[in-house]
Amino acid sequence: MTRHYLSAADFSGDELHTLLARAQRLKAEWKNGGHQPILAGQTLALTFEKPSLRTRVAFEAGMTQLGGHASYLDARDIDMGNRESVPDIARNLSRWVQLIVARTFLHTTIETLARHASVPVVNALSDREHPCQALADMLTLLEHKGVLQGCKLAYIGDGNNVCHSLLLMGAALGLDMCVGCPLDYQPDREILARAEQIAAISGARIMLTASPQEAAEQADALYTDVWTSMGQEHEASQRRQVFKPYQLNAALLAQAAPDALVMHCLPAHRGEEISADVIDGPRSVVFDQAENRLHVQKALILTLLGL
Repeated sequence: MTRHYLSAADFSGDELHTLLARAQRLKAEWKNGGHQPILAGQTLALTFEKPSLRTRVAFEAGMTQLGGHASYLDARDIDMGNRESVPDIARNLSRWVQLIVARTFLHTTIETLARHASVPVVNALSDREHPCQALADMLTLLEHKGVLQGCKLAYIGDGNNVCHSLLLMGAALGLDMCVGCPLDYQPDREILARAEQIAAISGARIMLTASPQEAAEQADALYTDVWTSMGQEHEASQRRQVFKPYQLNAALLAQAAPDALVMHCLPAHRGEEISADVIDGPRSVVFDQAENRLHVQKALILTLLGL
């Protein structure tokens, strides 16, 4: 049966630990001379409705490093749902490639691709989740903290797609997740409920507060994202006013544990959601997160292909 990766909740805690361990091995292998061409002759299709730096390059480089090939298609190439229906795109791509990676506005578009594809489909970002980013974040935390169970990750800002995937994956891995966001910008209630169900099994704790200071208190890592995501540009001015008290700056970092990490999925707007001295400071691991996109995505590809 074809397995897809559409949500951070698609893998159990044990499966996530296995995938992260594999990513660590792949990272070490790459730094010690490279990989065997295990994906020789295989192709991955990247179908993107939104622009990308980390996601696109990490998937393309990962396929190259494993001996395979990635074919990039942007909105002008296929115009999903307009020039050609999403089911037909899925059926066509399934005849040519071994895996489809999609970056879309609507999460339902990715779900439709998965329903009609006979090869694995990966969510490379949708309005609901960003599960590949969460994998890189967890690998980064594991590298710096040595353990995930019981760590406190505080997410400060908009309860968006990145926040959703962190909640779901953090819950599965036993993290204590605390989200600090304005009342009108909280995470989706269904996502929260699912994260709480998962946390009940793993022993994780899920907390939600409107106070960034309360969220940051003694946290092992502080995480933020842009206040205005792609597609919300018309709200930018209003959002800057609402989120101004939620900036990740030195004062907020002082509320966290003395060795707390600073995390951001990038791209960042210095002076808005995060201050320049914090993102460029000694406790920032944002470029470790970016690098780790490469290694977790290689592990994900191999896992979904059953290799």
